[in-house]
Amino acid sequence: MTFWAAASVANYVLALVTIGFLLQRRKEPAAMVAWILALLLLPGVGLVLYWLLDSARLRRKSSRRRRRVAHLLARFQDWAERQGLGGAAAAAADLPPDLAPIAQIGQRLAGVPVTAGNEVTILEEANETYAALEAAIRAARRHVHLEYYIWRSDETGRHFAELLVERARAGVECRLLLDAVGSWSLRPSFLRPLRAAGVRVAFFLPLRPLAVGRRPSVHLRNHRKIAVVDGQVAFMGSQNIGDEYRGRRRALSPWFDTHMRVSGPAAAFLQETFAEDWYLATREPLEREAYFPVPARQGASLVQIVPSGPDHSVSVLAQVVFAAFAAARQSIRVATPYFVPDPAVRMALASACFRGVKVRIVLPSRSDSRLALWAGRSYYPELLEHGVEIYEYGGGVLHSKLVTVDERWSMLGSANMDVRSFRLNFEITALLYDAPTARGLSATIDRFCAGARPVRARDVWRNRPLPQRLGEGAARLLTPLL
Repeated sequence: MTFWAAASVANYVLALVTIGFLLQRRKEPAAMVAWILALLLLPGVGLVLYWLLDSARLRRKSSRRRRRVAHLLARFQDWAERQGLGGAAAAAADLPPDLAPIAQIGQRLAGVPVTAGNEVTILEEANETYAALEAAIRAARRHVHLEYYIWRSDETGRHFAELLVERARAGVECRLLLDAVGSWSLRPSFLRPLRAAGVRVAFFLPLRPLAVGRRPSVHLRNHRKIAVVDGQVAFMGSQNIGDEYRGRRRALSPWFDTHMRVSGPAAAFLQETFAEDWYLATREPLEREAYFPVPARQGASLVQIVPSGPDHSVSVLAQVVFAAFAAARQSIRVATPYFVPDPAVRMALASACFRGVKVRIVLPSRSDSRLALWAGRSYYPELLEHGVEIYEYGGGVLHSKLVTVDERWSMLGSANMDVRSFRLNFEITALLYDAPTARGLSATIDRFCAGARPVRARDVWRNRPLPQRLGEGAARLLTPLL
């Protein structure tokens, strides 16, 4: 038997064994069929892709997190009663009856209740976001905790690195958690001054193919953007750290993000999310009282922080989004850079249209991920037929991740409207049960729509060349592999 014949036999034996494992995992049928075809039709390549990409869950012990959350809830209850807020139950009771089920899903699946007494500031311009973040870090007295998917070694990245060095030398505890894939370009020379000054730097799920007992997790990435200062002021949203988010890269300029500054009890639950991710990366528990100070009542906003990711047996974000769309009575507005909706989301949007709900989605016409852009466009005909309004914004890269429902409540965070964010990425989302904030974010989405090109049903197929349509179909075919 020749070498190539032996290699072919070995490949198909391994492929059949892998298919056996795949059948036992009971993934979505479309994903299973796609993987089986890849294993059989792409000799060698299919096996490598499956090994690198098909890691859909990450198991970690939940007992430590449950204890920490229970302790937080007990402290929050005591604080809320002293403030006359009545605690988590009273905060949930303040919700309109039709929004209570949404909050219940978030609490049951993510373990985080609605919190009252928060002050929320929406930040819609990159320099404004960075200025607010810098001011908070400079005011830190005890600790600064930062968690980002992407941190560039450009002027913006160096500026914030130098700021952390300065605060660490002043005696402030500084921790920086970065995703190993999103921030892969950072060199040891960039990190060395941070570590020398006492900044603790860690990478989330580093790719170590030879590590014993851990499979490389190319797909399971930490997409969160979180900053917590002294456990009392926090930031979250869609903006990473780098020059491109200021529109300094011509190909990706201008760039639009939406971020949020929050002070009050919701900041404690962003701190809790950071603590859990930091423990997974370093095995250092952050459970001292100093990291979770008693909050001060800052405002009147009801906020629920919902972490989601492959460490949950149920897709938390998918459940919340589906419930949000199903609960809509008047309007749904969505702004997202990547739109690859699964069947449940498409059904929920269609159902909303059939009920007379006005559904409006705005997407960028150019993106840093052409595959996601093409895959999203493949769903246009179906959605347009059902009555969904779709707009493509060409005035820059729209990177905000926003949902507003009935102009009464909204969702803001790091998650895109795609399979990756729903099932594979670690994401963070804020549910803002605040009508003025929802109206403001709705106006933001409407401004993008006003400056965008409406996608018409008659133009979806007629005015696009055949190669483009074939590319979109091929991109859609790949989505079950995510």
